[in-house]
Amino acid sequence: MITVVTREAVTNLQRNGACVIEVLPGSEYKDAHLPGAISIPLKHMNQQRMAQYARDFPLIVYCYDNE
Repeated sequence: MITVVTREAVTNLQRNGACVIEVLPGSEYKDAHLPGAISIPLKHMNQQRMAQYARDFPLIVYCYDNE
């Protein structure tokens, strides 16, 4: 299920165990990323890699599009 959330909601979710994953390319992640976020570039995201994250907590996947 996909849900759009606010910045404040992300902060609250993180405090309660949510995992934030940024799918930005590695160089962009290095330049600026959300506090506590894990970098998994979109081209490296797959079912096997995502299986390691707990299913008991929300998983927040973040990217941006400036166009």
